[in-house]
Amino acid sequence: MIRYSALGFISGQFLLVFALSMLLPIGVGVVYQDTGLPVLAATALGVAVAGFLLVRFCTRPLTDLNLREGILLVVLLWVGVMVIGSIPFAFDPAFETYADALFESTSGFTTTGATVLPDVEVLPPSIQMWRHFSHWLGGVGIILLAIAILPLLGIGSMALYKAQSGNIKSERIKPRIIETARTLWRLYVAATLVCYIALRLAGMNWFDAICHTFSTLATGGFSTMTASVGAFESPLVEYVIVIFMVAASLNFTVHYRAAHERSPFAYLRDIEFQVYMASIAIVTFLITVNLMHEKAYGFELAFRRSLFQVVSLGSTTGFATENYDLWAPFPQMLLLFIGCLGGNTGSTAGGIKSFRVYLILSSLKREFRKIVERRGVFAIRIRGEVVQDVQVQSALNLFALVMLTLVIAAALLAASGLDFYTSISASTACMFSVGPGFGSVGPAENYGHVPDLGKFVLSFCMLAGRLEFFTLLLIFNPAFWRK
Repeated sequence: MIRYSALGFISGQFLLVFALSMLLPIGVGVVYQDTGLPVLAATALGVAVAGFLLVRFCTRPLTDLNLREGILLVVLLWVGVMVIGSIPFAFDPAFETYADALFESTSGFTTTGATVLPDVEVLPPSIQMWRHFSHWLGGVGIILLAIAILPLLGIGSMALYKAQSGNIKSERIKPRIIETARTLWRLYVAATLVCYIALRLAGMNWFDAICHTFSTLATGGFSTMTASVGAFESPLVEYVIVIFMVAASLNFTVHYRAAHERSPFAYLRDIEFQVYMASIAIVTFLITVNLMHEKAYGFELAFRRSLFQVVSLGSTTGFATENYDLWAPFPQMLLLFIGCLGGNTGSTAGGIKSFRVYLILSSLKREFRKIVERRGVFAIRIRGEVVQDVQVQSALNLFALVMLTLVIAAALLAASGLDFYTSISASTACMFSVGPGFGSVGPAENYGHVPDLGKFVLSFCMLAGRLEFFTLLLIFNPAFWRK
């Protein structure tokens, strides 16, 4: 039996913390005295009151949350922050409908980076800051934020952790999950400060630097400029952002091990790091050669444009320095591949994840060997340890679910009036948290022309991708609600 009162109590404490998070954009609104200040302040007050009432009238849980309660709480909190986060957008004239506001909010918190705005510079600074800060909050995960800050979630936190992160390669840094969450957030905050300083030294003003730091560390992709990072026309800025996009798309537990051991060999021992970096290097090389041949770019320019876009899509950030929709089909296909692959597990990046792709390919290789050597017994090993078949099956099941969701989402988008190419591209970009796609949702375009039905479908895709599909779709299974 699900203890709804207990979930209400935890949600109330979470809302109180979430209201505090809105103080940053409110502070920016006070400094600039812009039009976004009143609605941000009213939203924060309303969220705080709702949180207080839930804490006051709901029952504090006395025992651990079970996995079913943890999954439901994860979904409730994510949907809650999406809806609450859309309120400041809904009252801004730049967003024509509520579907626009919800899409932008979902894109922010899921770190997708897709936007409905043809001109982002029209937003007041406070709303601009809220837009980027939503990336940062969603980066490691709203749920890990709750675990790290709310003492209550020492109870039931393992159920939340499993619901949020899934079962594949789930490893803890500390013996207690609450210590793991706090350690992750310390790493996240430290990386944020370093990135901000680096961007300031590279020439950005304080506002652009902090906004792009939030987007970069969260592998989000929102920019203060309609032309994205390309608007700054700074090679130094591009290289700095590339470094931190790569860092954010790596497993944070590997970062912790490298810092703890004071050795870079912690990265080199990680098979997922090897697969991911090899993919980045190969695709960057191929696109660099193509740009030198097709666009007649010099080596440095071709390498920089190729590296930036490969890392941007490979980390599922979605920044752009050039309209890659005008490139030849071959580099576009490579970018699509690297965007679907995504970053590493335990990172802020989206995508299928390198570790799962490695498991799937290893499984296929094992099946071929079984066909040839029928009496052989073959195991998939990583760093000498045998990977359990349940992990391989989980990766295969997820891949199948992703493909099924993609087909359904693309069909719904086509039914709403979009062409076939845009339907496939938009669904893929949103499901894997990449943001910009190809065609009419490419890096030089936006999602504003998508019908409201399509925006709701894509919002669902963004949330499903962020919650690793199973977590969200499980609540639609009647068996989930049975006692």
